[in-house]
Amino acid sequence: MQRKLSAILAAVSFLALSACAPSPKPATESEAAKPAKPEPPPEPVAAKTAFWPMYTSARNWTTDFVILKVDAKEVPGFKMENGKAAMWTATFASPNQKEYRTYSWAAAAVPPDIYKGVVIGGPEPWNGTYTRSAMPIQVSEFSIDSDAAYQAAAADAAAWLKKNPEKKLTTVELTNSARYRVPTWYFMWGDKKSGYAAFVDATSGKVIKAK
Repeated sequence: MQRKLSAILAAVSFLALSACAPSPKPATESEAAKPAKPEPPPEPVAAKTAFWPMYTSARNWTTDFVILKVDAKEVPGFKMENGKAAMWTATFASPNQKEYRTYSWAAAAVPPDIYKGVVIGGPEPWNGTYTRSAMPIQVSEFSIDSDAAYQAAAADAAAWLKKNPEKKLTTVELTNSARYRVPTWYFMWGDKKSGYAAFVDATSGKVIKAK
């Protein structure tokens, strides 16, 4: 009897506690239908952000490639400033295959010609030799990103830019010329006739020539 009485009392106590316990609240309609956080709008980026996806893609083409050039491109609706751009291209050449390809990366699609992400250009013939104005660029020499190089170039051009505020940045390009013996960033405000150009060492970040 005592065992039955104890079991009955325990059951009654459990039911009483269950009745007093707060019931879980169902999710409200606003919580259940809460939209996902929107992605931030696309914006211009420094060269390395765009370069590495292109570099990775090029490794699927061939592993013996060399870098010949990296440059920024204008994209409608985006400004090219502070060493950043919404689109970049990289030219890779393969000595074994005797051809080169130009890859592009864009932060956003702008129909009909610009596609978001990496786009692989078709192969072009290349004789495997270099010219004095187009020497290979090693990844280890590409240590200064375009935005950092721009700061050095803009500081050098500060007096000219103050007198010519209407002149916009028109060219951002990484090449390797025998003239400087190191890969250099080339910045141009305006044009060659009435603009300002600066060259920045891509390994040290120092201006090596300006005019």
